[in-house]
Amino acid sequence: MTITITPTETTGVSRRLQVAVAAEAVSAAEDKAARKYANKVRLPGFRQGKAPAAVVRKKFADAIRQEALETLVNDAFKQAVDGAEKLAAQPHVHDLKFAPGTDLTFELHYEVRPEPTLEKLEGFALTRREAAVTDELVTEQLDRLREQRATWTPVTEKALPGDMVTVLLSTAEADGTLPEGREYKLTLGGGQAIPGIEELIMEVAPGATAERPVKWPDDFPDESQRGVSKLTRVSVVDVKRRLLPDLDDAFARELGDFETVSALREAVRTDMGAHAQREAEAEVRAQLIEQMIEANPFEVPGAWVRQLIEGYAQMYQIPQEELARFAEEFKPMATRQVQRDLIIDTIAERESLKASEADIDARIEQMATARNVDPGQVYAQLQKGGRLPEIERELTEERVFTWLLERNTVTAG
Repeated sequence: MTITITPTETTGVSRRLQVAVAAEAVSAAEDKAARKYANKVRLPGFRQGKAPAAVVRKKFADAIRQEALETLVNDAFKQAVDGAEKLAAQPHVHDLKFAPGTDLTFELHYEVRPEPTLEKLEGFALTRREAAVTDELVTEQLDRLREQRATWTPVTEKALPGDMVTVLLSTAEADGTLPEGREYKLTLGGGQAIPGIEELIMEVAPGATAERPVKWPDDFPDESQRGVSKLTRVSVVDVKRRLLPDLDDAFARELGDFETVSALREAVRTDMGAHAQREAEAEVRAQLIEQMIEANPFEVPGAWVRQLIEGYAQMYQIPQEELARFAEEFKPMATRQVQRDLIIDTIAERESLKASEADIDARIEQMATARNVDPGQVYAQLQKGGRLPEIERELTEERVFTWLLERNTVTAG
């Protein structure tokens, strides 16, 4: 088969080739596809495989043409790439011209997997933030735990911000009449009602009713209602206030295996300290990656970036009409993520740091010990959930960053 391949662009990871397949090769591919169809199709009046070739070619012209086209493009691509480079994604065919009796021509666009040289891996100056856990931070966390176990208790006084209220609410019609109130359940201060209505609610005791003009905000979503004052009637049916449990030994015992509130406080401090250390370590790693990219710039395939953006868009359930804006805003972060992953993969391969099966087994053993369960059970759960590659990746990253940080300077900040 006569194929002419002319590179038109070879920059970074992008490749563009102009491909031409001789007319006689195109005709031969169509003949081969036609014979294939003739051997397998059954037409009325003919035994299977015995229909005349001319009849078969006429009846299945489009299918034969498509099969020949796919064969020619695949063969041309194999010859063009020839295994010299690793593809980053499936190639795309552009500007295809396929007319009877003429050469087949098209442009082939594809991206290849980058091979970062990473010549500079040492000499970076990094700062590790001090992971201090103050008494105030511990108290704030304990208050959040109390809020999670708060109960709503009916009160007889007027509502305050944060209270949950049930109200009958009505606003005047165009003719000034007040219709029957509709029931609403609101948490004041949560933005569920406009400020003017919340203010009116907080002026009314449970069981009472009040009415007065309320001005709609100047930034109200419905432009026609902005700045408009409407007669509004509010009847407060009930008010409930969130009651936080006391921070005492009984509360500590409810949360877990803690005999005293002091033991709970120390456990919270320990957990917060570990979390702060993980965040500080993540910041150091991010600094290192940024400096490495700056010192070792390299291009990444756009297909990889787009794939990552699409994955996050699905995870965050981005509406269709917002996808373009999301992709534009998220592109720099997605590009950095792809660069980060490629740096880790390159170093892991170069320095033989990829996690082994023994490393994975050891991590699973740790997880099983922490949960007080059999390691085989943990392994089966991870395997069923498809999370074993995640464990392998996590361990590989740990080994790579340990190797890198041994060769760079980290100071406390």
